Amino acid sequence: MTASPPLPPPADMLAVAVEEARAGLAEGGIPIGAALFAADGVLLGRGHNRRVQDDDPSVHAETDAFRKAGRQRSYRGTTMVTTLSPCWYCSGLVRQFGISNLVIGESRTFTGGHDWLAELGVGVTILDDETCVSLLGGFVTARPDLWHEDIGED
Repeated sequence: MTASPPLPPPADMLAVAVEEARAGLAEGGIPIGAALFAADGVLLGRGHNRRVQDDDPSVHAETDAFRKAGRQRSYRGTTMVTTLSPCWYCSGLVRQFGISNLVIGESRTFTGGHDWLAELGVGVTILDDETCVSLLGGFVTARPDLWHEDIGED
C-alpha cells in the first residue's frame, strides 16, 4: 500500500487563499480568501468573499471555495484554508461536512468559531500571518461600515 503524498506546507496553501483575498479586494469586495484541499494536497476549490459583488450575504470565502470544490463523496481528510478565522456560519460548514483540518491565516482581526471546532476534533492551525493581518486590517480601517456589515455589527 502506497502512502498518500503529504499536504503542501500550510504557508503554501495559505498563499492560494491570499491570492483569492486580493482578488476580492480588487473587485471591490471584502478581502477574505479560502481554499479547500483534498487529503493528498490536491486543490479542490478556491474562492473569496463575494457578499458585495454578488449582493448575496451567504457567499463568504469558505462557502465560495466549498461550492467551487463541487460535490465530494466525503470531506474526511480535507483541509479548509482561510485568511481569517471563520465566522460561526463558516465554522458550521466545516463541522457539518466533516472537514478534518482548518488552517487560518490570522485571528487577530476577528475570532470566529475555531476554538469550538478544535474542541470537536478539527485540527486547527493558526499561522498569524502578517500579510493576512495587514490586508484585512487596512480594509477595516478604510471601510469600517462594510466590515461591520460583514460581521453582523452595525
